[in-house]
Amino acid sequence: MPEGPVAVMRAPEGYDLGAIDADRLVMVHGFRPDYEASERTGLKVATELPLAIGAAIVVVPRSKALARDMLAEAAAKGGLVIVNGQKTDGIDSLFKECRARLGDLPSITKAHGRLFWFEGGDFADWRTGPPRRGSHGFFTTAGVFSDGEVDRGSALLASAMPAKLPARMADFGAGWGYLSRAVLEKAGVEHLDLIEAELRSLDCARLNITDPRAAFHWADATRWAAATLYGGIVMNPPFHTSRAADPGLGRAFINAAAKALTPSGHLWMVANRHLPYEAALRDLFRDVAEIAGDGAFKIFHASRPKK
Repeated sequence: MPEGPVAVMRAPEGYDLGAIDADRLVMVHGFRPDYEASERTGLKVATELPLAIGAAIVVVPRSKALARDMLAEAAAKGGLVIVNGQKTDGIDSLFKECRARLGDLPSITKAHGRLFWFEGGDFADWRTGPPRRGSHGFFTTAGVFSDGEVDRGSALLASAMPAKLPARMADFGAGWGYLSRAVLEKAGVEHLDLIEAELRSLDCARLNITDPRAAFHWADATRWAAATLYGGIVMNPPFHTSRAADPGLGRAFINAAAKALTPSGHLWMVANRHLPYEAALRDLFRDVAEIAGDGAFKIFHASRPKK
């Protein structure tokens, strides 16, 4: 390893960096739970690459466009670039593309993953640039949920919401703001908190939502502690942290929503039809109903959380 700081880009919680002196590490995160996890271990954390580094470790995400953007950003710093990822996340295709540009590269394969490294190279054309407005009228960017299109489940939820909503609202897992804009178009809304863990998504939401009633929070919705309880919450919770579905993540969102609502508060949420959220909703709310849906999604309205 060369001298200087070692920037580690988007490493998930528990990522093994024991072979590197902790004082040299700078953990670069856009996902709030991972940022907080690194912070709890006492490591230096940042949301952007430092100006000067000796090396960058690119932990390949599922989004190919985001992976290429991260690699290009790291390469522009001029130091050693180490790229590590799983085959299921596209590491092999990324390796082939880099070899096409740079020639033969050293590489190690193990446990369905690959690690390769290089110095130099121009990848400026891989940068995604600032968020762009799509044909749907919203700004999105690489690496955000439903980049470039409106999620069908979110559209179903927006159409199922009542014409009038409580005065104080929140959007848990707000993404780039599609549901939030729909909420602000309803009668009765005086304030809306957008709670979103992915910083790239929240940056897009700031462009999409310019209503002064909206407040933006880079935070993990499952750990959000509202200063004042909400009359209503809308959400399209994520259902996986990897490629496998994880119903526990949605249940954590439901639990957090129940805690953040007033005793007479309302929750509107969308879920993939195959995910079993009914039991969690009935455990935490007095009134639960499926109010809309299709073959892939179901829309729930739950009210009066059990305190």
